[in-house]
Amino acid sequence: MKHTTTQRIQRGPGPARRIGRSLALVLPVVLVLSGTLAVTRVNWSGDSSSDSVLAAAEAPSGTKSRTKARAAHEVLRDKLLMELQEQDPGVALTHLQQAVNGNPSLARHCRSIARALGRAAVRVYGPSRAQSYARPVCDTSFASGVLTQHS
Repeated sequence: MKHTTTQRIQRGPGPARRIGRSLALVLPVVLVLSGTLAVTRVNWSGDSSSDSVLAAAEAPSGTKSRTKARAAHEVLRDKLLMELQEQDPGVALTHLQQAVNGNPSLARHCRSIARALGRAAVRVYGPSRAQSYARPVCDTSFASGVLTQHS
């Protein structure tokens, strides 16, 4: 039997070192997330009302919220159509121009809103009176709406 004085050199980290490093990375993340979720579920105010900070806590599991917020241009269109019926198309067109000037993101919907106002004006006032309210708002889309409804 031959005796050597050289020591064996271990190549690479052992399995214990790999497991330790993995736990060192994963464990703090798991603890923080579980603690955060636990803190958000506690009712700190003491009120027994069902007002919750978490959106997930409000809806029962397995269901989706069916209420959708309406887009700003849809709300504006409906509001202007009501103004057209209550007052006149001139007021509605003025408010459309003011809304587009105040909120430039509505500019891409301006033509469709003006066209809808033109079609509604023909139904309410007739084609000749509706055309008398036309002005160059949104590239004369109001007038094209009057024309398409009349034709």
